[in-house]
Amino acid sequence: MARSNLKVYTLDQVVTKLVGGMGTASRQQFEHKLEMAVLGRLVKAARLEQDWTQEQLGKRVGVQKAQISKIENSAHHAQVDTLIRIFKALKADVRIQVKLNGKTLQV
Repeated sequence: MARSNLKVYTLDQVVTKLVGGMGTASRQQFEHKLEMAVLGRLVKAARLEQDWTQEQLGKRVGVQKAQISKIENSAHHAQVDTLIRIFKALKADVRIQVKLNGKTLQV
């Protein structure tokens, strides 16, 4: 069998090449969208764990089903207050961790 001459790249190398290096505006925008997509997926996973529809969750939070759908598909337009209300309605324990200069900030 012939040996492959394919070069192997890390995910970070690919993202840097396609999106931009750390600290660049394009990389920050990409990472923000990715983080918001993950947050939306967490909302959906928690909702499904409770066996609720989007409409049921929306009623408990006081928003329309369409807003729950938008948040689940991309939370980048969601207000922090709405996200907190959603997770409270789902009885989810949410913890936010802030790291700065290698240290986890405590309050």
